Amino acid sequence: MKVLIMYEYPPNPSGLATQGDLLYRGLQQMGVDVFPVHYESSTEKEWYYRWFHPDIAVGVGYWGYAPHLVQHPLEHGILPVPWFVADGYVANYRDLLNSLPLILVTSKWVRDVYIRDGVRGDHIQVLPVGCETDLFCPRPKDDPKVEASRRKFPILDSELMILTVGGDAASKGSQEVMQALAIIQDQVPDWKYVCKVWPQPRTMAQNRLDVELADQLGIRDRMIFTSDIVTRNYMPYLMNACDIYAAPSRLEGFGMPQVEAGACGKPVIGLQAMGMLDTLIHRKTALLARVGRENRIHETFLGPESGFEAGHRIVLDPPRVADYRADVGDIAQSLLELMNNPQLRDEMGKAGRERAVEVFDYRVVARQFVEIIQETFGIR
Repeated sequence: MKVLIMYEYPPNPSGLATQGDLLYRGLQQMGVDVFPVHYESSTEKEWYYRWFHPDIAVGVGYWGYAPHLVQHPLEHGILPVPWFVADGYVANYRDLLNSLPLILVTSKWVRDVYIRDGVRGDHIQVLPVGCETDLFCPRPKDDPKVEASRRKFPILDSELMILTVGGDAASKGSQEVMQALAIIQDQVPDWKYVCKVWPQPRTMAQNRLDVELADQLGIRDRMIFTSDIVTRNYMPYLMNACDIYAAPSRLEGFGMPQVEAGACGKPVIGLQAMGMLDTLIHRKTALLARVGRENRIHETFLGPESGFEAGHRIVLDPPRVADYRADVGDIAQSLLELMNNPQLRDEMGKAGRERAVEVFDYRVVARQFVEIIQETFGIR
């Protein structure tokens, strides 16, 4: 089997780059003949097509990347197998996607989104995102690297650390978590809530809104907002520094940080919707809040990034769910349970670790990928 994997290569710490790179490494360790290439690099992709002659070209991204991940390999006689996430609505390239023999997606919810929006679905299979469980693993609080992560903020040994990580915090549900913490702040041990985000203009604007909300809720002195560029060398230690990982995300096609937190032995607060229904098990590895609100949109405007002319208007009939909001009362109850019960935190953390190793380890995912390809195409 000869496989070309198209993703953001060399990989940065983003989710899509990590998704592709862990599949590459897993296949490489299995002895599969595999190479990575940047998904937008036409010249280098064609170079591989000509001398490597891959059996398949796997592309990591979402439907808007179809020109790079699907059209380009097809134009050169190479079989594409996209491995897609979803952004909540599939607006274009349906005929192209329906012509493929196989599409991989990261969760059942992503599959449902593609089917809802006109992709036929009988050729869509779920392949979860891998997790590097040797790196993301439980570490003691007195590990110097873990201890340094807590001291950086700083957080006292007597304080519980709640953590949310994302491109921005609000999309991961931090505002709902803040509202819940304001409700229970005097019913739980001392705490600090750390929101670690990626520095970018959108995030800086969102951070200002989050700080304003913290002020309004009267919890600003317990909030820590940090926006730095970090690598995956650091993230396992930050995950281990926390006591609870809270991310009832508003839109989540898989939930890689939730899985990584579980792999580190941390209990998770999530949402009973989307990809989290695949990755988290309510009352075993996580506490999942009910959906408090669905935000629906009636129209949207898309442009060249999605294969349309600039300002292309699409009317959605029926309206589509754009994102979700977790029930704040449910989050408050979950925080009460976890913050006041160290044994429950420990039990959920152990269960999360076991599930991560069994289901989401990147080597397990690589083996599952090979089985799907062999079953679908007979390629050995």
